[in-house]
Order: sequence, then structure tokens, then C-alpha cells
Amino acid sequence: MLSAMSVWLPMGVALLLLVIAMHLLFKGGMLAAVMRAVMGMAFLAASALSFLTAYDLMSYRPLFEEQAVVTLQFQKLAAKRFRVVLVDSESRQYDYYLDGDQWQLDARLLRWRPALAKVGFEPLYRLERLSGRYADLHQQLREPQTAHQLGVPPTNFDSWALIKQLPWLRDWVDAQYGSATFLPMADGAVYEVKLAYGGMLARPVNDQARAAVNGWQ
Repeated sequence: MLSAMSVWLPMGVALLLLVIAMHLLFKGGMLAAVMRAVMGMAFLAASALSFLTAYDLMSYRPLFEEQAVVTLQFQKLAAKRFRVVLVDSESRQYDYYLDGDQWQLDARLLRWRPALAKVGFEPLYRLERLSGRYADLHQQLREPQTAHQLGVPPTNFDSWALIKQLPWLRDWVDAQYGSATFLPMADGAVYEVKLAYGGMLARPVNDQARAAVNGWQ
């Protein structure tokens, strides 16, 4: 008898509590209130996500049909050691230091699908990284690498990475990574980097840079 009670008593309590819970949920629109709360939280989360996306996109810049985004001037400090003066499209100047023989610039690109482009959504870009490398493979593997982050996101939220992870978003926007071809570093060399829908293009703009490119090729 005692063992039977130990089973039926908690089961009876469970059934009683279930009846009370169902009564409370359905009485006076309780279920509707819960649904409103759930929907409200969903809309609140969507609002926060949209806000973070907009805030992150503020760190990007509009991309026109083709435009120069940076110029880079190199000053040799020692063997395979260079100071790089980077000037962006808003004439802001930054100094970096690279080790190696060659340099590369990377950027993130966001291109909207035609449906959004037609209503005024412009392509966006954000400079991502400036890096150096050695021409000799063994030296490249042996020596420390230098790279500098150029685009600093305002928060830890990354809308570009979110687009890459969610296939349905790619129906509306393309998230691409653009890289300029590795080019040689030389004392006094100046390069210009242009960005267009198809990617990045770097070209020498003075004699030192052209001589370095011709000698390297």
C-alpha cells in the first residue's frame, strides 16, 4: 500500500498542478498575454539585431563605380624593413611598419542585389588589413609576419560575417573579400589602390614604384 501511494500521490499532485496550470493559462486571456510577450521579445531581439547591423555598417564607406581608396608611400628603414604612410580617401594619414619584400591590402565589400540597388542601396567597403611578406618562401616561413588591422568595427557584432553565415541573406547582399595583388616595397615608392565592384587594383604612380614593379616582374 505504501509503495502504491508513493507512486499515485505524486502523480495525482502532478495532474492537479497540470489542471491548475492549464486553467491559469487559458483563463482571462493568459495564453494570449504569453503569446504577446513572446512576440514582443522576438520583435525586441529583431530590433536590437537591426540596430547593431546599422551601427556596424556605419564603419563602412560608400563605393562608387570606381574610386581610389588609399595611397601608400614606402620609406626603407633597414633591410626588409619599411615605414608605410597610408593616406585614405578622406586625406587622413596613418603610419605603419612592415617587414618583408612585398605588401598587400585587403578590404571587405558589400554589394546589394539589383532589387535593393535600384532603390538606392549603395555598395559599401571597409579597409581590413595591410600586410607584408617575404619573396623567399623559406624566409616567409621562418621570419615573424607583420600585418595591421585597418578597419576597426565599432562593436563585436560583425554584420559581414553574419551575411556569410546566413544563406537567405545572400539573396539580398553579397559579402566579399577583396585583395590587391602583392606588390614590391621599395624606398620612395608610391602606390594607389582603387576599388571597384569587381575588386581591388593597385598600381604604381611614381618612378620608384614603377622601377620596383618592373624589376620584380
